[in-house]
Amino acid sequence: MSKYVSLDKRSKKQQKEYHSKQRRTWGNLNPVTRSVPSGKAYNRKKEKERISKEFGDGFGADFFILQI
Repeated sequence: MSKYVSLDKRSKKQQKEYHSKQRRTWGNLNPVTRSVPSGKAYNRKKEKERISKEFGDGFGADFFILQI
């Protein structure tokens, strides 16, 4: 029968082995903290996307042609 040896008295290799057995996986959960960007803050990317959607057909060329 082997005697129990406390963790701090074990060798580094045995401590590492013990701790590796204690670890678990996160599964499908990603542990990275996420933050939601503020709606009030100016976002250049958002503004560029809005402009590209608005003038996606060549700076509104169809609008000017229909007016003539």
